[in-house]
Amino acid sequence: MNFGKTALRNAAFAFAIFAVPMVIALPAQQAAAAATTVKVVVNKTAITSDDIAKRAAFLKLQRQSGNLPEKAREQLIDEALKREEIARVKMSVSTADVDASFARFASSNKMTTDQLTKVLAQAGVGAEHFKAFIAIQMSWPRLVNARYGGRNKMSTQDFVTRLKERGNKPVTNEYFLQQVIFVIPEAKRKSITGKRKSEAEASRKRYPGCEQAKTFAATMLDVSIKDLGRMLEPELPPDWKPLVEKTPEGGTTGTRVTEKGVEYLAICKKQQVSDDYAAEVVFRSEDLMKSEKGENPNEKKYLEELRKKAQITST
Repeated sequence: MNFGKTALRNAAFAFAIFAVPMVIALPAQQAAAAATTVKVVVNKTAITSDDIAKRAAFLKLQRQSGNLPEKAREQLIDEALKREEIARVKMSVSTADVDASFARFASSNKMTTDQLTKVLAQAGVGAEHFKAFIAIQMSWPRLVNARYGGRNKMSTQDFVTRLKERGNKPVTNEYFLQQVIFVIPEAKRKSITGKRKSEAEASRKRYPGCEQAKTFAATMLDVSIKDLGRMLEPELPPDWKPLVEKTPEGGTTGTRVTEKGVEYLAICKKQQVSDDYAAEVVFRSEDLMKSEKGENPNEKKYLEELRKKAQITST
């Protein structure tokens, strides 16, 4: 089975995962499994020989060359630092977000998630290792942007320079959105999710519009309505963005199962805008995309700070 030269890009604004080409060619190699030993301790996180072997196998799928175990070791050290910082500031994406990205990647390569899981296992990577990588790739750019975005607000000169480079102000879509949530208590998630999804889908056909939505919700059990207000296209959450973009004004998106329950969004209003605020949001979105590709200098600066404060011990 072959993935071809699929480009994997981060989900933050493009609704994908990575920025590396990846090819899996099977049959896979069945290397003899050596006893797992701890190779590096990053603060209190152990990186084992098994972790390094899985990452080296992953790098091989990306057709990288050189000393793959050493590259794997350094990547895993960086990821341990990132994961710890993401947990500290509570900015991790959810398990549902990661599973959704995993499923989208499988689908884009014409596989089911079970088939992708099998392929990754045969390649010596494993689905859980791949998902851990996805989680970091999705969470880290957001953390970098949150830390440096407000502090490094684009200066007037930078803004003018970007406008001159582009030639005119960028145009983007402006949305006014409403969130409809069919709440699912955690204790009942397994037993009623299917029923709640059917109820949410049925309600979309009867949705009366944003003005009457709260009255409409009051006729149903455990349904919440939240006005999300103005949101520009680059600001749309990555898992909602493709659904919102293809939904006309006055319509509702498809449903998604989230940690809150079964949700959909209503497009109260949609129009194109090209003002200074919209231009800056577009420019910041472009900067974030660079961050996801490892081109943001703030990402390197942040990671260097974490490395300086960390205790990294090789065993």
